[in-house]
Amino acid sequence: MVDRVLVTLDGAVRDADAPLLFADDIGVLRGDGVFETVLVRSGNPCAIEFHLGRLRRSAQALDLPEPELGRWREAIERAAKEWGTEREGVMRLVCTRGRDTELSGAKSSVTSGDLAAAVPVPTSYVLVLPVPERVQQARTDGVSVVTLSRGISVDLAQAAPWQLLGAKTLSYASNMAALRFAHRMGADDVIFTSTENRVLEGPRSSVVIVRDKQLITPPAKNGVLPGVTQRALFAEAEKSGWKCEYKSLFTADLLTCDSIWMLSSITLAARVNSLDGLRMMAPDNADDIIDLVNRGVGRPGAIGDW
Repeated sequence: MVDRVLVTLDGAVRDADAPLLFADDIGVLRGDGVFETVLVRSGNPCAIEFHLGRLRRSAQALDLPEPELGRWREAIERAAKEWGTEREGVMRLVCTRGRDTELSGAKSSVTSGDLAAAVPVPTSYVLVLPVPERVQQARTDGVSVVTLSRGISVDLAQAAPWQLLGAKTLSYASNMAALRFAHRMGADDVIFTSTENRVLEGPRSSVVIVRDKQLITPPAKNGVLPGVTQRALFAEAEKSGWKCEYKSLFTADLLTCDSIWMLSSITLAARVNSLDGLRMMAPDNADDIIDLVNRGVGRPGAIGDW
C-alpha cells in the first residue's frame, strides 16, 4: 500500500520521492500560487466540482492561466485510483506560477499583443497523502479553540482586492503561525476576528454556528474564504428543513449560540468543545450536523458560480 501518490497534469504517475519543483519556482520563492485540499473517501474525491470551481476562482484572482479543468479531472481520477479505496486520503491540487523566468531564463510561454512578454509556465500537480491522526480525534472529540485578532477590518476584502482574502493561495505562513500560537496556549485551533470584533474564519476552516434549527456563517464579503464543506452542509441542511444564513457575527454570538463548528475539507465537522477556556457542551443535534456534512460532501455537486 503506497503512502503517497503524485500525478502531474499530463496524467503521469511520478515518483513521489523524486524532485519535482525547481528551486526557482515562484510558488517556493514567493508563495505565488493556489491550491485545494480534497478528502478522498472510498476512492472518491469528495465535493470535487466545488473544489475545482474554487481553484478556478482563486487562479483568476491571481491572474494565473485559466485552469484546464478537463486535465485536472483526469489527473485527479488517476491519483484517486492509485490511492485505492481502503482508507481516506488527503488530496492536494497545487498550481504555482512556475519558474522565475526573470532570473533563470527558464523555458517560458509567450503572450500575444503589443505587450507580449515571456511568462512562466505554471507548475501543476495532484498529491495524495494519508489523513493526519489529529483528524479523527477532532471529528470524535471536537476541538478547543482560541479567538485571535487578524488585525484587519471586514471592509478590507472589498476595499483592497489585491489582498486576495477570498482566494486559497499558497501564502499560508500567517495561518500556520496562528495555529502554533494556539498550540502554545494549549488549544487546537483558532477563530480569527476582525478589528470590529466580528467573526471571520479559522486558519484552515469555516466557522458555522447553530441556533435551534438555524445555521449561520460569516459572508464572503467580510474577507473569508468561501468554504466547500460549509456550502455542502448548507445545501444538504436546506433540503432537511434547516434555515441557512450568511450573516455577520460578533464574537458575543459565539457565546450565545447552541454550538460552534469548524468545517474543513479533511476534518469535515469538528465541534468546538472549548472557546477561550470556556467549556461548551455538545448539543442534542450534534450527530445531526455531522450526518448532514457527511451526506453533503458525498454528493457530486456543481460548480455553479464558483
